[in-house]
Amino acid sequence: MFTSNQPHSPWTRGNQAAYNPDKIKLGPNMVDTKITRRQMAKYFAEITYLDSLIGVTLDIIKRTGQEDNTIIMFATEQGNSFPFSKWTLYDQGLHAGFITKWPGKIKAGTRNAAMLEYVDIIPTLIDIAGGDPTKINTGSKDGNGNMGFDGISFKDVLMGKSSQGHDYVYGEHTTRGINQGSDAYGSRSARDKQYLYINNFNFTEKFKNVVTGSPFFKEWRQINPARAEAYQTRAEEELYDVVNDPFNLKNLAADPKLATTKATLKAKLAAFMKQQNDKGPQTEMEALTRQPKNKEED
Repeated sequence: MFTSNQPHSPWTRGNQAAYNPDKIKLGPNMVDTKITRRQMAKYFAEITYLDSLIGVTLDIIKRTGQEDNTIIMFATEQGNSFPFSKWTLYDQGLHAGFITKWPGKIKAGTRNAAMLEYVDIIPTLIDIAGGDPTKINTGSKDGNGNMGFDGISFKDVLMGKSSQGHDYVYGEHTTRGINQGSDAYGSRSARDKQYLYINNFNFTEKFKNVVTGSPFFKEWRQINPARAEAYQTRAEEELYDVVNDPFNLKNLAADPKLATTKATLKAKLAAFMKQQNDKGPQTEMEALTRQPKNKEED
């Protein structure tokens, strides 16, 4: 396994002149400011630097003479660290890049819309190696008393035999113990192929992190105070049509036409939390007991 901490703020790697801040296209969920554009340009430069590191890694594999006998999986950690991305359960926060190369097995340039999770990677590798991941005892019991993997194999997805992964995927977030974070701002989510449901436990509090205290977020407050406020103050329940609203701008949680959809996702989330031994607000408040003392994570 090769890992990199790029791209990660303060975004000092790569060719800082490669991207012109004035020509960058920002998403509609962003506030268009000079600092935001400069930061985004630096972020793109560091992604390009990461790409060069991937090239070095692939060259190492090639030199072993095992290139045609090697499965390569590349995954990003999460979305960027601008508002409404990392530290949130919106699509731009949880949607990660994932690329796989398997010579002679995966057709180059193909895409698959199957919904997957990180926990699916190990079961998939076991399946590819000839094992049966559904019969393995992990030694860890879940909330339902099962000892198997949380994830599933997506071997058939890689082979182009299926476009079906999970029917639902889930997300969790906490600010307990993060740099400059709210004392407790726990959120959980459930998503199918069209809708994203988010439950914010501490919605009456302000959401805070290193971004909300940054110079560029101060600029957001000055230019578009409503959008800046939307990042810090959220509804208890959020529901988005991710197909027609990919940037999650319109909360449909109160739409009576989608009451059944919301109820279904809410029930799926509750079942997931039970399976994960996640007691919601109680688990949030106990989070610090499971974190190293005096160590904050961003």
